[in-house]
Amino acid sequence: MLRVGVTGGIGSGKSSVAARLRALGAHVVDADAVAREVVEPGTRALEMIRDRFGDSVIRADGGLDRAALAAIVFTDREALDGLEEITTPAIGARVTTLRNQAPAGGVSVFDMPLLVERGLWVHEHLNLVVDVDADTRVRRLVEHRGLDEADARARIATQATDDERRAVADVVLDNRGTPQQLERSVDALWRERIEPYAANLRDGTRTRRVGRGAVVDPRADWELRGERVVAKIGAALARSGVATEVSHIGSTAVPGLIAKDVIDVQVGVRHLADADRADVRAAMRDAGYLLSEGNSGDNPKPGTDPGAWGKRFYGGCDPAQVVHVHIRELGSPGWRFAILFRDWLVHVPAEREAYAAEKRRLLAIDDDTDAYVEAKEPWFDAAWQRAQAWADETGWRP
Repeated sequence: MLRVGVTGGIGSGKSSVAARLRALGAHVVDADAVAREVVEPGTRALEMIRDRFGDSVIRADGGLDRAALAAIVFTDREALDGLEEITTPAIGARVTTLRNQAPAGGVSVFDMPLLVERGLWVHEHLNLVVDVDADTRVRRLVEHRGLDEADARARIATQATDDERRAVADVVLDNRGTPQQLERSVDALWRERIEPYAANLRDGTRTRRVGRGAVVDPRADWELRGERVVAKIGAALARSGVATEVSHIGSTAVPGLIAKDVIDVQVGVRHLADADRADVRAAMRDAGYLLSEGNSGDNPKPGTDPGAWGKRFYGGCDPAQVVHVHIRELGSPGWRFAILFRDWLVHVPAEREAYAAEKRRLLAIDDDTDAYVEAKEPWFDAAWQRAQAWADETGWRP
């Protein structure tokens, strides 16, 4: 089941996006609807709200007076935190129940205003952020919901900033245009990314890099894409306790370097055997990463024990983003070199340029991706020695 988070600032139109995804066949869970459900008369959460905020937030019929409560919490950070302490556990439990009702192999959409603020985005395969500038959202809230401008701006101020949302967004949907334009954008996303992603998860198909022309100029979003993948994998493996660190490695982790458009991530584990545990494999699969059987080691570098270069390799299923995950034992030569090589290239511009020049030389001979990868190995063997010398000279430690 593909998990998709949909979020955006108040008045951005995220509910319109969720509604369109529902029409296209997704199973949608609306966090706002759940939040209303868990504070209905007779619920434990409503009694706790009465105890915390008093009878003034309870209507004569025993229901919650949402306007009265909003007037308190949207202007008082401490009060809002108190409300969230009451409602968050109840909402979380109900959301889990509802999302588990999605059909196997389908698409589960979580329409959640505070997806970023609560850190819940790390559990979604894809996060869609509906993006509209604050002034436009204020105007919509005033015109369509009847809020006064001061109230609208106060509510916006309690939420994540636009930059914070964009940082975690796998997809940004611009909703400054017409409803029809937004609908077309959602339809295209469904057709080109969401449906294929769900099919890959269902069928066990990982996304592969292109055969030729894989190396591209540096892309401005590589760093943020790497950070998002690192955060999601870290969250996926948190319960197992096996990961000592998760890092963005490889050429896309080196600013300014030409590279294959592939996000490489390393997971360090205390013992490589931990990577073979059933719960670890299940967690990786649930996060959208498939084990590549037979890819169980790196090419040993000169002067090292060939048996110390073991690893486990996983590939992601997102059709719009190739991700390779290398699980290596903490302290092993392969684990250390992956981090050292990245840091060495970041801090030594001459070596970064030398590597870029070698890439261009090899690509001019043959830009077949597999041939290109293989042809780089002799350069890596020599780079191993130079990087080690740099580490010794500078006192570098992973």
